[in-house]
Amino acid sequence: MGAPKKLFIKTYGCQMNVYDSERMAEAMGGAGYVATDTADDADMILLNTCHIREKAAEKVYSELGRMKGLKQANPDLKIGVAGCVAQAEGEEILRRQPMVDLVVGPQSYHRLPEMEQQTRAGGRALDTDFPEEDKFEHLKGRGQAKRGPTAFLTVQEGCDKFCAFCVVPYTRGAEVSRPSERVLSEARALVERGVREVTLLGQNVNAYHGGDGGLAGLIRGLAKIDGLERIRYTTSHPNDMDDALIAAHGEEPKLMPYLHLPVQSGSDRVLKAMNRKHTAESYIRLIERIRAARPDILISGDFIVGFPGETEADFDDTMALVRAVEYGQCYSFKYSTRPGTPAAERAQIDAAQADDRLQRLQALLRDQQRAVQDRMVGREVNVLFEKTGREPGQMIGKSDHLHSVFVSADVAVGDLARVRITDSAPNSLAGALI
Repeated sequence: MGAPKKLFIKTYGCQMNVYDSERMAEAMGGAGYVATDTADDADMILLNTCHIREKAAEKVYSELGRMKGLKQANPDLKIGVAGCVAQAEGEEILRRQPMVDLVVGPQSYHRLPEMEQQTRAGGRALDTDFPEEDKFEHLKGRGQAKRGPTAFLTVQEGCDKFCAFCVVPYTRGAEVSRPSERVLSEARALVERGVREVTLLGQNVNAYHGGDGGLAGLIRGLAKIDGLERIRYTTSHPNDMDDALIAAHGEEPKLMPYLHLPVQSGSDRVLKAMNRKHTAESYIRLIERIRAARPDILISGDFIVGFPGETEADFDDTMALVRAVEYGQCYSFKYSTRPGTPAAERAQIDAAQADDRLQRLQALLRDQQRAVQDRMVGREVNVLFEKTGREPGQMIGKSDHLHSVFVSADVAVGDLARVRITDSAPNSLAGALI
């Protein structure tokens, strides 16, 4: 029996792509592949791509160009493009890059083994369909290797919101939720392998409808699993934060006090142009309701500045919303066009003006994040330790609020311990075991 073939996967973008890459590796493991950390000795390379960032497709083509030498050195090497760029570009990738052997969209990667066989027979393979079958059911049974203490768990995919700037409805398709029993079964299997915290993933995760009670019902079901200590979820839409989910934040101890709830802009005029279907006022009132249910919750968000037609007055409204909410963490970006989206056809604002606004917004967000962290000093938090630090005896974990916490103590990866915060750094906290 020959040596196993080696698979290298390069993952771009969101946590869902990280999860998808794990499942691709499992699928190819059944076809005789083992993972490798380098492309140099791989028998198959998969680029699991993301279409959210600017010029995403061109960056993939550049990466493929850098792999030309590997293909020349090993003509048997198979190269595949997966994920959202694969979905968006499809046959164009095969046309522009003859060295690519297969292209597979994010809803079809359970078919990778058959596609790989097709390429070994001398053909090229393309699958960017939105199949009706459940790809997760085709990939049942993760390998039984020990896992780290945290894991991602996809529960929902796709989006029906059609925000004017976003490609997700076109690359991931319509909203689909996994049945709750299948999610619970996968969570129990993860716990058996050492996982103590799961982050539920979805392009619009709080639109989950795979069981009674929606996402709140799923969270309450997960909370009953012995050994599962922490539950998180991302990413959410304000219009799908229902009463039951808000109540769960106040009533379920295993649901962590952290919520990523993107608003994108504080201007009602811009929000309407973005097709967000909520207002700045409704978002602020929603945050107030969530904080009433869980007063110590840390709010995270997303902002886009420089959206087509944004004025300085619109930007002032965004800054006002940020001051009203006070974010503990945030992601902010300058608008960039995504071909095929409605906003891409509109007149763009001056790039230097957008840069200036982004810098001002990020300065305010940094100040807020630091202020929230500084207020943690002296408080007690639970920390789930995930890895060793650079200094001898140092361990790094995540607090309930998702802050990175450094502790010098005799603890192991996977331990959940009570810690008193002693210091605040720009992007982390330091603490001591209690």
